[in-house]
Amino acid sequence: MTLDVRLFPCLTDNYGLLIRDAATGMVAAVDTPDAEAILADLKASGWERLDLILNTHWHPDHTQGNARLKAETGCQIVGPEEVRRVSLLDRKVAGGDTVMLGQTAFEVSDAPGHTLGHIVYHAREVGQAFVGDVLFPLGCGRLFEGTPEQMWQSLQKIAAWPDETVIWSAHEYTAANAQFALSLDDRQDMAAHAARIFAVRDAGRPTVPTTLAVEKAFNPFLRAANAAEFAARRAAKDGFTG
Repeated sequence: MTLDVRLFPCLTDNYGLLIRDAATGMVAAVDTPDAEAILADLKASGWERLDLILNTHWHPDHTQGNARLKAETGCQIVGPEEVRRVSLLDRKVAGGDTVMLGQTAFEVSDAPGHTLGHIVYHAREVGQAFVGDVLFPLGCGRLFEGTPEQMWQSLQKIAAWPDETVIWSAHEYTAANAQFALSLDDRQDMAAHAARIFAVRDAGRPTVPTTLAVEKAFNPFLRAANAAEFAARRAAKDGFTG
């Protein structure tokens, strides 16, 4: 079983993500920051079709392409109930549900914190996960609606996945996240990891995806000892100017 993934820049710092079940050729977009960019990549890839949209949460930079993509491809829009605030939703999903893309199964987990209804999609059998704005390389999402305790619990769910899980995030924030991580962590390994991040970004390459093992080793939010320490770090990051 194979899942093909295409990552491409959208808007200012978003990533577009197209995924294809290799066994059947069925294709999904994970969130829809820019319908034009997604349609262009469908054409450039030769994949052409779009069967599903997998929304992670309601924010416009994750849903604003829904209507056009559905109109032009006939795809089904899948996501949490909160997506109805801004978009048509064909199928509501929540934690415990499974979404099939051809032969690839995506386990849905509730992951509140960034928004109250945020969900993530974990294709456990192929070791890949699509986490929206919950977890980033060396970072995590801002708490626009939820509490630190909710986000902490969401991150703990992700941390329980296998270490080799490939984590696909929705934004390129890693250089700034690395500056904050360096302010908390003076290990030589952390400095070396940050240097690799800066070199990747200087070369214009994406830092997404990452792996859960790497994030557990270096991400200051996953390395927090408890919810209180996480809350302090999240508040510090919100005011960090580096």
